[in-house]
Amino acid sequence: MAGWIRIIGLGPGSDGLLTPDALRWLELATDVVGYHPYVSRVPARPGLSLHPSDNREELVRARHALSMAQAGRYVAVVSGGDAGVFGMASAVFEAVESGDPAWAGLDIEVVPGISACLAAAARAGAPLGHDFCVLSLSDNLKPWDLLLHRLRAAAEAGFAMALYNPVSAARPWQLDEAFDVLRALLPGEVPVIFARAVTRPDEKLLVCPLREAKAALADMRTLVLICTEATRLIAKSSDECWVYAPRSVTRS
Repeated sequence: MAGWIRIIGLGPGSDGLLTPDALRWLELATDVVGYHPYVSRVPARPGLSLHPSDNREELVRARHALSMAQAGRYVAVVSGGDAGVFGMASAVFEAVESGDPAWAGLDIEVVPGISACLAAAARAGAPLGHDFCVLSLSDNLKPWDLLLHRLRAAAEAGFAMALYNPVSAARPWQLDEAFDVLRALLPGEVPVIFARAVTRPDEKLLVCPLREAKAALADMRTLVLICTEATRLIAKSSDECWVYAPRSVTRS
């Protein structure tokens, strides 16, 4: 008898933001598959096999999970945040489409999680309270010129932007280039939020104007929120503020 696959978003890091539905499926799973930092967040227990793997091995781990489910295992494929936002959900369905035709008949379900952009926005106040978009700055799977085209289009349309994967050891220059592109289109006082390790013990939140934003303020654990001309700041102390997007927007 075939098993099942649950593609699970583990949330941004805090145990309190792991949904009850996600926790229930993790307790029923016989196997957990995923990128090793995410697999390490799942507690070991008798009867549970952990299958961590390295970055950029999404299709390999997806096929491994599908093969185990086909053999009768109950497999949790885990991602941080929400599995459908630059996570494993797309990889699993890509593997289904290109793999064994029998995989399309497996019991597969995506279990939503709290995405990092939502957790970061909540910490800052309500910077995504109006229209916004989500972009990954990684050019591993798309050309850099296409990414810049989308960045310009989003800025020109007046969207707030959540930037995932802002920098890495292999891509130390891209975020600064993205800021240069945005500075040519947006006022320098537009707020930029650097949200690092949100909901974890080493969480750090920094708000600065776009004119002062630089890649040195971010790493791969940072989510960058680009606000809009309409975004408002409310001081709550000498060095902290609430950031929010007004509910109404007028055409400039």
